[in-house]
Amino acid sequence: MKASSSRRAVRMGDQIMREVGTLLVEEAADPRLQLVTLSGVRMNANLRIAEIFYTVSGDEEHRKEVQTGLEKATGFLRSRLGRNLKLQFTPELRFVFDDFLEDVVYGKSTQTD
Repeated sequence: MKASSSRRAVRMGDQIMREVGTLLVEEAADPRLQLVTLSGVRMNANLRIAEIFYTVSGDEEHRKEVQTGLEKATGFLRSRLGRNLKLQFTPELRFVFDDFLEDVVYGKSTQTD
């Protein structure tokens, strides 16, 4: 996916992150989606795909459960997003685990000594 850094893409990404965060807190009934933190949204060049980065505490198994829950809720989130933001075209939502903070805090490195 070729990411866009235009002002429109950044503004739309901010709106999507705010709205999806609100929907997860107020309307998502799935217990797997509790305590999920959205850390950013990256839009592609034609604004058709939104990659939503999230973090969640817990082990690898819990992360997989959260990813499954987010993928299952994608249709609900996308329909509500389109209705609430009144978009002509609602982008496809893709959820990506954001391990950047974990790498910084815990010092995980992909390099070998």
